[in-house]
Amino acid sequence: KANSLSLVRFDRNDYSVPTAYAHRDLTVSAGIEQLRVLCGAEEIATHERCWEKARTIFNPIHYLARLERKPGSLYFARPLQEWALPDCFELLRRRLEAEFTDGGTRRYIQVLRLLERVSLWDGSAAIERALELGVHDADGVRLILQHRSEQPVGLFCLEGRPQLKSVRVAEPDLK
Repeated sequence: KANSLSLVRFDRNDYSVPTAYAHRDLTVSAGIEQLRVLCGAEEIATHERCWEKARTIFNPIHYLARLERKPGSLYFARPLQEWALPDCFELLRRRLEAEFTDGGTRRYIQVLRLLERVSLWDGSAAIERALELGVHDADGVRLILQHRSEQPVGLFCLEGRPQLKSVRVAEPDLK
């Protein structure tokens, strides 16, 4: 069972799970190198297996939802203390806090929450591009991420389809 700190104990170590799963019964599946935490059939967390004892293994991404409700803990939260983010994150944080004195930290946390869906590498590349463009908010970074993930549409080739060459589509009225 996950405790109030969103930690699951296994083999005398504590492993983090997303905060939405605190106080819930979970299943731990451990191998030699990896530990998986499941809620029903859904895999909610994966950690590298720790063979030491009395250790706490955090994934900072698991705590971002709670951080959004308590932005003051950004600098003091234990799960985030050893999180080594690229320099572009710190630069973005400073710019947001300077531009939005009352809500800059909250806006920065919204950018961090994008890491729940993308890799750290993709997120840092999008932030670097946003900083180049002078964009300082989560929506701008999200748009850059979406643009990078879009696949170009291939052209439809009529070769080998003679029956389609005679089909004519009327031009639409764009008024």
